[in-house]
Amino acid sequence: MRITVIGTGYLGATHAACMAELGFEVLGMDTDSEKVAALSAGLPPFYEPGLADLLRRQVNSGRLRFTDSYLDIRAFTAGAPAVHFLCVGTPQRPGADSADLRFVERALDDLIPQLTASGLVVGKSTVPVGTAERLAARIGARAELAWNPEFLREGFAIGDTLAPARLVFGVRTARAERLLRQVYRGALTRGVPLVVTDLATAELVKVSANAFLSTKISFINAMAEVCEATGADVTQLAQALSHDPRIGGQYLRPGLGFGGGCLPKDIRAFLARGNELGVERTLTFLREVDAINLRRRARMVDLTREQCGGSFRGKRVAAWGAAFKPGSDDVRDSPALSVAASIQLQGAEVTVYDPKAVDNAHRHFPELGYADSALEAATGADVVLHLTDWPEFQELDPALVGAVTTRRRLVDGRNTLDDQRWRAAGWTVRALGRPDRTVRAKAVGRFRGPVLSRPPDRSAPPPRRP
Repeated sequence: MRITVIGTGYLGATHAACMAELGFEVLGMDTDSEKVAALSAGLPPFYEPGLADLLRRQVNSGRLRFTDSYLDIRAFTAGAPAVHFLCVGTPQRPGADSADLRFVERALDDLIPQLTASGLVVGKSTVPVGTAERLAARIGARAELAWNPEFLREGFAIGDTLAPARLVFGVRTARAERLLRQVYRGALTRGVPLVVTDLATAELVKVSANAFLSTKISFINAMAEVCEATGADVTQLAQALSHDPRIGGQYLRPGLGFGGGCLPKDIRAFLARGNELGVERTLTFLREVDAINLRRRARMVDLTREQCGGSFRGKRVAAWGAAFKPGSDDVRDSPALSVAASIQLQGAEVTVYDPKAVDNAHRHFPELGYADSALEAATGADVVLHLTDWPEFQELDPALVGAVTTRRRLVDGRNTLDDQRWRAAGWTVRALGRPDRTVRAKAVGRFRGPVLSRPPDRSAPPPRRP
């Protein structure tokens, strides 16, 4: 069996390298000749832990190669069963919430002349439900179409491909299922759960998963808003909720919210598709999920302004983080950069540092300042912002950072720094969804009533009257 991968962006490059790692001969196809040249040299055009080594190893083995010409596909697959994976991006349509399917459609149209009847086209891109049926009609009798949605997490993409949590095959025939079982035989032998279903359900699995994860993140951030109004602590609330096996702790992390190239655009596209299907009222909650997520960014700006005395004019702000999440250099819809840019527009001088995403951030936000280290970014700062929770930031010495700042003020947008450790070094620490402990301590100090070190024992008998 030969495998081709159409589109070598984040999904496609990772999938191609992993398929070669499984022993298949793989041809990656992309119309971007510069990207093809880099991949052919074993250089991924983005950061993903472990991918550079895997890519170089498979290119050097001869099992993996890349091309910018669709004509090479027919020669590569001649005389052998072929599975063609569509891994083309589906960004948000400009000026609308719906998914832009032009790239998928164009890629398929260019692939169709190279197909043979023995070929199987497998969609992995995230698309609105109903797209696969339309694409199958576009292919006609030239080949068969199946859908095998991806569930990659940036920062964990290789493991998610080689050892997935589950596999979903949307198929029309037993032959399509059989070919996909051959592709994933290693994972299936190890007992990875498999769901075989129709095309529409396979499409819905991906968007439903993203909608659920987005809702879970926004739920705990909605609780953060309640905590800020009541003086409660959202991190302790989340910890208590996570012990309920029906809820669990994954994605129940309060903070600055989600971003990247998947969750935001996918829930908006799901809403748009719901409107087209006449079930817009069913998915209305996703609009509030999106709104809660965006409000966390605005609240982070407000908290920072408070720490700057009510105005950003003439203030210097250090922004630790630019990628939308650690383990990635992806800055698409990054909450960190959204906050940094908003503060800069309101008059502050903002300096950004990120272990991997500075170059990408600079391309998208050239007006911001950039540093080569966390300490350099913090030098002369009136306030330090923790915006992307890279492990590097948790390991910093608060005293060492405090020695280079103008004032020791920290706003933790990810709730992952040890606030007690920073306070012990003389820092004022604020965080999303958590009370101002300095203010609360002063309020407790003014209380003149009795202080109970522990709750009274309600089971003990009442004292006898003399």
